[in-house]
Amino acid sequence: MKLKPETDLSFTRTLNAPRSVLWECWTTPTHIMNFFMPKPHSLDACEIDLRVGGKFNTTMNIDGKQIENKGVYLEVIDGRRLVFTDTYSEGWAPAPDPFMTAIVEFADNGSGGTTYTAIARHRSPEARQTHEDMGFFDGWGTVATQLEEYARSLANG
Repeated sequence: MKLKPETDLSFTRTLNAPRSVLWECWTTPTHIMNFFMPKPHSLDACEIDLRVGGKFNTTMNIDGKQIENKGVYLEVIDGRRLVFTDTYSEGWAPAPDPFMTAIVEFADNGSGGTTYTAIARHRSPEARQTHEDMGFFDGWGTVATQLEEYARSLANG
């Protein structure tokens, strides 16, 4: 996949956790609640129907304000790749003001860890810049750290 710097944000990090556990964390509502938002923010609700066209709905709590985000999965490659968007909600209902499409990839790195890539694709350079200004790299980086810590607690559990 070729990224477009004018509309895409991306980072890759090696996480010291098995790919299978990271996948389980990203695809199970009770797990995703533990890492999806950079602390002190939180995820108050999550609904997952893990299939193409299935819902990926979240309710974020940012400084006491609840923000609902309804979306769908566009691609699910078991254990390897999730693509979801807020451009549509369940039943392919178009969103009035979509923000992004996210791609999360997991690859074994050969040493028991996982190469984790997160990509946010935006409809315009302005939307991309807004996301970067909101703290994409710090926020998604914090989420990756929280994911790694939570996944390790499950793997060692």
